[in-house]
Amino acid sequence: MSANTTRRRFLYSAAFGMITGTVSANTAIGITPALTDDDLFYRYPAMSDDLVSEMVGAAHARYDRVKELVEARPELANATWDWGFGDIESAVGAAAHMGRRDIVEVLMKHGARPDIFTYAMLGELEVVKAMITASPGIQSKLGPHGITLLEHAQSRLRFDDLSKEELQKTQAMVEYLEELGDAHFPDVNLPITAEEQELFIGDYRWGEGEDEFFYVSKNRRGLLQIGREGTFGRALNRIADNVFTPDGASSVRIDFAVENGQAYAVTVVEHNYVLAAQRM
Repeated sequence: MSANTTRRRFLYSAAFGMITGTVSANTAIGITPALTDDDLFYRYPAMSDDLVSEMVGAAHARYDRVKELVEARPELANATWDWGFGDIESAVGAAAHMGRRDIVEVLMKHGARPDIFTYAMLGELEVVKAMITASPGIQSKLGPHGITLLEHAQSRLRFDDLSKEELQKTQAMVEYLEELGDAHFPDVNLPITAEEQELFIGDYRWGEGEDEFFYVSKNRRGLLQIGREGTFGRALNRIADNVFTPDGASSVRIDFAVENGQAYAVTVVEHNYVLAAQRM
């Protein structure tokens, strides 16, 4: 636990202790005996990061877990998570780009707020048309991880259990978005060979802390990714020889310095700061 986190927890616990101390005569108020100060998330009453990230992660594919979570805490139907560099995704957004109608439906039943990407996946053509009329150009906006509106619609076609009616709705949606001509402009991602990928793979440290370094490796799809220890890596899109952007955050530049056939440093350039790290 970092010093800052410890300090925040101490200040919070001290304040909470003063409150509960004034009402100790009433055992119905305050922390129950089964819960200690250490169990409270340091930003309580905000939900814990672990719970929120689990919800968004589960919404990609785990129907039973999603149902269990939202039945216990309906507020989680609107959980959002930043996977890194501002690649922000909601639970319903996760289910939508995976083509999981069943998960989207249980989330919406418990209060999730659908958007154009949701309706594209659901095949709701008239809704999508109305949203494009109301907000011209919205069809060109990218969803989480840089996934296009057309790709959201196509995601249902990966499943072979669609009814005849749903298949027709999905095909009509895909055809409409293809005809628009601007519903599929993914982020730039120049080709890169496996040999070139090896130039960048490694660990890059920027500080002396135990976890103050980036790893660069290949993900399950064989794409380069960057991340921190214990976190999901962000896939990298190549925009120049040694320059990349992370999925879902095209304003961020990740620039590798290469010499003698190997990257020896990486610089991350975001809106308001620059972070430089050296290969370990």
